[in-house]
Amino acid sequence: MTPMQEQLVALGAVFEAAALVDKIARTGQSSEAPLGCMLGSLLIRDPQSTLEVYGGDDLNLRDGYRALIGALEREPSSLQREPLRYALAMIGLERQLAKRDDMLQVIGNRLDQIQQQVQHFGLTHDNVIASCAGLYQDTLSTFRQRIQVHGDMRNLQQPSNAAKIRALLLAGIRSARLWRQLGGHRWQMVFSRKKLLRELYPMMRS
Repeated sequence: MTPMQEQLVALGAVFEAAALVDKIARTGQSSEAPLGCMLGSLLIRDPQSTLEVYGGDDLNLRDGYRALIGALEREPSSLQREPLRYALAMIGLERQLAKRDDMLQVIGNRLDQIQQQVQHFGLTHDNVIASCAGLYQDTLSTFRQRIQVHGDMRNLQQPSNAAKIRALLLAGIRSARLWRQLGGHRWQMVFSRKKLLRELYPMMRS
């Protein structure tokens, strides 16, 4: 993979988390495989490659790629407004998190505990999702900039959906961190759109 493709995998994962949040908020539904892929990405600490973070391939990031392509093409027909808003908000929160070594330490310690839970219950078990959601609430949701999720109130008020949404926001911010560590930055989405799309179209099709 080229360095730009590696960046696009991580950025695609930010948009995947955003698309899943939007889907849960609107429909109350989420697919097990992409949810597991995003939760699993929280627990990979020392990957040999970017794809390893997401289970070894990018099959579960397709909805994210689609939302990212829509954002880069700027076609009103394919633009997914809410996922774009969530993705940009996650990238913004990651910038704030990067300045908080104390919070990064807390997140690292708590993820070690969640790893043990996963070994006991499995990745998408309610207890694991609740722990990831609690970690998001105790850390990232304390920042002044909060991510407002829009959707059907009946779905948003269900505790299991609220927990999945918070867990996915945590995973999205983890991917935003990875994207930045790989050299990604927000200006690329403005000034390098065509270049990014050229790399992204074949990734979407492969």
